[in-house]
Amino acid sequence: MADSDARFDTIVIGSGPGGEGAAMRLAKAGQRVAVIERHAKVGGGCTHWGTIPSKALRQSVQMLADCRRHPLFQSIGKHLSVSYPDLLGGAQSVIAEQVKTRHRHYERNGVALIDGQARFVGPNTVEVARPEGGVKRYAADRFVVATGSHPYRPASVDFSHPRVRDSDTILALDHTPRSITIYGAGVIGCEYASIFAHLDLKVNLVNTRDRLLSFLDDEITDALSYHLRNLGVVIRHDESSERVEPLDDGVVLHCRSGKKFKSDVLLWANGRTGTTAGLGLETLGIVVNGRGQVEVDAQFRTALPHIHAVGDVAGPPALASASYDQGRFAATLIAEGTADWRLVEAVPTGIYTSPEISSLGKTERELTAEKVPYEVGRAMFRSLARAQITGHTVGMLKLLFHRETLALLGIHCFGEDAAEIVHIGQAVMAREGAGNSIAYFAETTFNYPTMAEAYRVAALNGLNRLF
Repeated sequence: MADSDARFDTIVIGSGPGGEGAAMRLAKAGQRVAVIERHAKVGGGCTHWGTIPSKALRQSVQMLADCRRHPLFQSIGKHLSVSYPDLLGGAQSVIAEQVKTRHRHYERNGVALIDGQARFVGPNTVEVARPEGGVKRYAADRFVVATGSHPYRPASVDFSHPRVRDSDTILALDHTPRSITIYGAGVIGCEYASIFAHLDLKVNLVNTRDRLLSFLDDEITDALSYHLRNLGVVIRHDESSERVEPLDDGVVLHCRSGKKFKSDVLLWANGRTGTTAGLGLETLGIVVNGRGQVEVDAQFRTALPHIHAVGDVAGPPALASASYDQGRFAATLIAEGTADWRLVEAVPTGIYTSPEISSLGKTERELTAEKVPYEVGRAMFRSLARAQITGHTVGMLKLLFHRETLALLGIHCFGEDAAEIVHIGQAVMAREGAGNSIAYFAETTFNYPTMAEAYRVAALNGLNRLF
């Protein structure tokens, strides 16, 4: 990376989705922009340790599972033995291509890339400790902090031990363990439980709550629990860690309930922390909460209005997709003083377990609590021709809609390509007035055979329930 002059219109700290979204928007507006990245390559945690490598790993595992299951390849598939490091290797080419693409975007748009760790030394000045040594200062009128997040590491757990991993260091595991205990059954924990179960590991999934992914629709989480258990995952709810005991031949998770889980490896997946340590924000009077997240207003401004914070470092929803849009939104405010568009409140959730989960809008539990008269339309994937052709017959599409207005209120999908399928419903849900109606799906011709046809099946199923 090379830096330009020491003064810029705006400096962006972090090159993940939020930082990239902000930098590209500002560059298009004609600003002189610099991006400071503490790692050797652009892309942030999303590209190097989070979304991209874990989803590439999941895709490789899914291909292996498909090969073992498909009738044409069963004679070969049952003899396939692929190591965890081999599967990780497949993600490296994707990461390299992502880095190359993003680097090219910065160069083409004239954005200066600066290597090093940034720290505020004044309201308009940052000091960057360069990897080759030395320190250089840069000034700007505006700043966007987009430093992301990293796995939460309690001081009581010895993460230096080779058998104790978090969601970053699990990607450096150099062997295939026989068993793994995953502490934390959030999105990351459930995704890795699914991945390791498909590799025939003995998996303990220890949940600190009373059900998996309680923010999702109950029917979807029930289906996830069933399929994880069907893969051999042992799920324990309402547990909390007392201590972690690393041994020469394994690691033991001691729970306060008295239960003990011994396995070859422990994956600690219990929360994430905003990456704000060392940025010097507190010296400027910018509030950072106990989770390392920057307090911002509705326009992503900190206590100093010329400094914005976007993405994971600013708190929920902590999704790469939302972070990119937040970066663009903040950049629009910086460049134009106002934004004539608003960020959508309802952001689709994509969870890359096997099968996938994606949802948008209200759950049945929420609608019941709000006393909204709703009905349900379902399409079971096993009845769809496309699912039968591909062999991915597990799952369903579930639509929640108002009984009187037929307005689409919630979309919940469990199964192959769920994260893709949800966007069809998202487009209809975003329409105003009568355009947001489940009747749209019943009256629209879908290609056949496709998974998108599930919307027509679910809509007809729901409309037939009305009386």
